[in-house]
Amino acid sequence: MPLPTIPVATIKLCVAALGVFLGFFAFGILQERVTRRTYGGEDGEEPEKFSYFQALVGFLCLFYYLCAQVCHLVAREKKDTSRKLLYLIAAIAYLSAMLCSNMALKWVAYPIQVVAKSAKPIPTIILTALIGKRKYTWKKYLFVFIIVIGVALFIYEGKKDKGVKEKVWYGELLLLCSLLLDGLCGGFEERIRKESSPAPFSMMLAMNGISATILIVAALGTGEATDFISFVTRHPEVLEHLSLMALAGAFGQVCIFYMVSHFGPLPCSIVTTTRKFFTVMFSVIFFQNPLALHQWIGTVFVFGGLFGDIFCNKKPKHEPEALPTTDPDEKQNNVPLATPESPLSDQEEKKAMEKLVDDKV
Repeated sequence: MPLPTIPVATIKLCVAALGVFLGFFAFGILQERVTRRTYGGEDGEEPEKFSYFQALVGFLCLFYYLCAQVCHLVAREKKDTSRKLLYLIAAIAYLSAMLCSNMALKWVAYPIQVVAKSAKPIPTIILTALIGKRKYTWKKYLFVFIIVIGVALFIYEGKKDKGVKEKVWYGELLLLCSLLLDGLCGGFEERIRKESSPAPFSMMLAMNGISATILIVAALGTGEATDFISFVTRHPEVLEHLSLMALAGAFGQVCIFYMVSHFGPLPCSIVTTTRKFFTVMFSVIFFQNPLALHQWIGTVFVFGGLFGDIFCNKKPKHEPEALPTTDPDEKQNNVPLATPESPLSDQEEKKAMEKLVDDKV
């Protein structure tokens, strides 16, 4: 009896999913290494912590801009006619959110950052409804409420001495700011899509180009660029870590693009949500970031809400030709399932990429 053969499409989906897992696992490990660990300390040296977050985020944005430029040219996308002012506002919110989430790691453990950032649907649905004029179903609000409960349980610290509690809240406030800025960015991105429907890499190109320019100018103006170069000179391994971070993040994003454009947004959203859950597990084990019982319960609520939103908004079985996007509240957002042998058309791919799962950190 011959062994059953695995369809080529299934193999390609699994490879892309593995790429997402590996890319963002590596990114998370390197991000925690850079922001939470010390450099130096050998031969009587004073150990130093990395604190050059404008340089860090600027480096990542510049690298993503270069990657987007290559993909934009290869894909031969049309010229972007979006208003530059909207891109400027969205980019400022985007880079500020990244700064806040990276700075938060000075005070909170990586699992807290991952779970808190998983609550991104909360400000996103509020601000996209206000700014982007988008409407959502009651199911969306229900699952967001479940996520709110989970995040509240997760970040609750219980009784601690005054000094420790004050220190912890710095990180939590930064994560809150990051979430609000993510929502603001999402609202203006939605407005850009409605006005001019830019191609996916065109938006990535504009957002990261503007962000990199602002951050590089800011780093030069504040003197952080000089301090960063001095730090890298003393600890050259930092540049290696940052380069690997950028490569890992870009690799993960390319795998996400491949999954969305060839298989639709639903498998992609399942993979990225699962990835975040296992990132928390891995950080707990690898970096010894233990979680209390109420934090485990909060984690279950958060990811339960995320998965509930994904699966409860699936199309009925009598409509197998279409899969819902991660925001399936508007009919025009539904995109047909595609396989590597039968890719989406240009128009369908553009619609799918508008719902590309955003793994900004």
